[in-house]
Amino acid sequence: MNENLFTPFLTPTMMGLPIATLIVLFPAILLPKPRRLINNRLITTQHFLISLTLKQMMVTHNAKGRTWSLMLVSLIMFIGSTNLLGLLPHSFTPTTQLSMNLGMAIPLWAGAVLIGFRHKPKASLAHFLPQGTPSPLIPMLIIIETISLFIQPMALAVRLTANITAGHLLLHLIGSATLALSTISLTASSITFTILLLLTVLELAVALIQAYVFTLLVSLYLQDNT
Repeated sequence: MNENLFTPFLTPTMMGLPIATLIVLFPAILLPKPRRLINNRLITTQHFLISLTLKQMMVTHNAKGRTWSLMLVSLIMFIGSTNLLGLLPHSFTPTTQLSMNLGMAIPLWAGAVLIGFRHKPKASLAHFLPQGTPSPLIPMLIIIETISLFIQPMALAVRLTANITAGHLLLHLIGSATLALSTISLTASSITFTILLLLTVLELAVALIQAYVFTLLVSLYLQDNT
């Protein structure tokens, strides 16, 4: 009860050494891998969900954009599995760290933008100055569009960090309230426990939705530049 509210977000260490890298690699161990000629139901369901998600994201892409399919599938699986594992008690969620989310968002955004400047330089530069802009507004509009372009990876990372962190804080607060009320009022404790269960279900959905939103926005940035 006296634990700091933000203690679960601290990077865990073992013998004084950070083990965040091992935690990041851990979800890949849990994902089932096909080892037989005929897959079981779990792997078949996994392949179906992957193909369905990939079809939704790649339907508007051209052949050049579809070369990113493997990277986008790996991204959504990594973020989704990491978010779900972070809901386990006494576990660490790497996606609550802004530095890690920026490390994912900036290279993907930069790669998409550089592809656009390389293959469609005129169309990419045209985004900075829409057609029909009055001459007095041209310098200001170029500055605004440049700032909005560089804010995109920050918005990606902050959105994911804020949503996952807010959910963990709510679970922590309501769980602490349930434990405190259990010695005061059984009725109030039962109500807060019901709220906690409903919030847990909501957080399971949020964990998957945020993985999809992050990957979908990267896909949209790629679509604008291919």
